[in-house]
Amino acid sequence: MHRRKILQWTGLATGAAILPPVFNYLKLSRAAARAKAESRKLLPLAQPTGVSKVVLVHTSDRVYGTHRIFELLQPDGIKGKSVFLKPNFNTADPAPGATDPQLLEALVQELQNAGARTITVGDRSGMANTRDVMQSKGVFDLADKYKFMTVVFDDLPIDQWQYFASEGTHWKQGFAFARPILDAEAVVTTGCLKTHGGALYTLALKNTIGMIAKKVPGDKFNYMMQDLHTSPHMQKMIAEVNAVYQPRLIVMDGVEAFVDGGPASGKRVSANVMLAGTDRVAIDIVALGILRSLGTTRKISQGSLWNLEQIRRAGELGVGIRSYDQIELIAPDQESQKIADKIRPLIAA
Repeated sequence: MHRRKILQWTGLATGAAILPPVFNYLKLSRAAARAKAESRKLLPLAQPTGVSKVVLVHTSDRVYGTHRIFELLQPDGIKGKSVFLKPNFNTADPAPGATDPQLLEALVQELQNAGARTITVGDRSGMANTRDVMQSKGVFDLADKYKFMTVVFDDLPIDQWQYFASEGTHWKQGFAFARPILDAEAVVTTGCLKTHGGALYTLALKNTIGMIAKKVPGDKFNYMMQDLHTSPHMQKMIAEVNAVYQPRLIVMDGVEAFVDGGPASGKRVSANVMLAGTDRVAIDIVALGILRSLGTTRKISQGSLWNLEQIRRAGELGVGIRSYDQIELIAPDQESQKIADKIRPLIAA
């Protein structure tokens, strides 16, 4: 066969192999463009009024602490609802690097006991492969055992991401938020008590970043590496994404804490405390007070906690309370009360 004819046929075959992926990418790009065109505007939440309860339990046992928290707080809005449970699975490191599997199991048990109609557990890791992290943490085995659903946010198609416009935020191109969170009838989050090199600290507000897309199929922009992680406004941006949803319950694991370093590893101390409440700012203020009491970084130790950018911006957007007078600490026993008494002056000013 003539060499030119062979080359022509080879070219056609190669083109046929390339065209489907190209067409698929163009299709995804058009879908992403339409999704961006339908972006929602970030709207401030109603400013919280009244007092926000924060349960503080002294314990070295995460399972006991979880059950005790539910006894004391008796969270409502769970019975008969579809519940989305968002852990902290940035990596698969032991707590406080990531959510402890026994704590997660205890939370699932309590949510089922509270009458949740369905439970879904999902996340997006920042420093590891999310599916691998969830596998390592035993999430899929727990799902089989307790018959709940799982979601790996990295695998979500375009129509499962809701874009929010940049207007009124410090995000250069806005951000994309996981629809399974927005569609849930009740959202429960659980974080770890720890500092974080770039973000200063990773608590209730920062845990929401795992609900934001790193990349959306068909959208070339990397919302973490090209914006959040390189922005001088990181603290404000963390607060802003919290304005698009309201959790029904927040559980903070402080049995062990990083008082320096983080988020995956750092200076570890035994704090022997667990927190719970419904207000992200209240939880973070109390958690920061505990970090101060343990001896932590200069940026967290100095000045008023209420002037930290995450806290201040969250208050401006109605994400949480704005003053110490709005916090009611519930400490059920003498040891818990000792911790509460120690942190009160650290969070008041």
